[in-house]
Amino acid sequence: MAILDEIVAHKRTEVASKKDLYPIKLLERSIYYQTPVVSLKKYLSRNDRVGVIAEIKRQSPSRGIINEHISVEQLSIGYMQSGASALSVLTDAKFFGGKNEDLTVARKFNFCPILRKEFIIDEYQIIEAKSIGADAILLIAKILTPKEIANFSSVAKKLGLEVLLEVHSEKELLDNVEQNIDIFGVNNRNLDTLAVDVKLSLELAAKIPSMAVKISESGIESAETIRSLKSAGYSGFLIGETFMKTSSPEKACARLISEVLSQPG
Repeated sequence: MAILDEIVAHKRTEVASKKDLYPIKLLERSIYYQTPVVSLKKYLSRNDRVGVIAEIKRQSPSRGIINEHISVEQLSIGYMQSGASALSVLTDAKFFGGKNEDLTVARKFNFCPILRKEFIIDEYQIIEAKSIGADAILLIAKILTPKEIANFSSVAKKLGLEVLLEVHSEKELLDNVEQNIDIFGVNNRNLDTLAVDVKLSLELAAKIPSMAVKISESGIESAETIRSLKSAGYSGFLIGETFMKTSSPEKACARLISEVLSQPG
């Protein structure tokens, strides 16, 4: 939790600074602010797609530098040509090496749903997400109260954005099942030990509200794992490091999707 606390503390300082540099009225002038979003829920439910949410992730606190020499334009297009259902773009600079411009570039060259992967602790960041071209936002239950999640979800919905709530435990899930959430994501990474175990997704699957789309995050490296998660009711699979640690992330994405589609059942 030490690194998560550090990230949140830094994010509060960062957001305060951004509010001065880029006031909300300025964000609302963005060409994307009045643009209808592309539904992540609908794309993940399509029968002609596997449900892979391919992530653009240069680095992480747990792994360090993963792949810093990338072209967001080429990679985002490559991911979609490989059969991905959606894109996830990390916009945190200090800890993940991302930036808002990464998402805007991906938006410019793709018509798919784009998730803004960020540590949201303020309404300002939701408005910012809309202004840079995101279709969905990530809320992390570990760093928010149920009241904050309810408030942020309401703000997102008013802007037309879909909401993905990430949980790491049964308690986080059950504390928020009544919220206005479009997608529940189970993160298989233990934030205390950083260990990853996909069994967590399998254990929590039946407890996620039936009307919500289910996605699994972290530790998804094989077609067999995706098939197992699909059998448990998951329709989305957020995959970043598995692809990004290779020299050609889009080719790794294509291979995994091909393997899933080539297996019966």
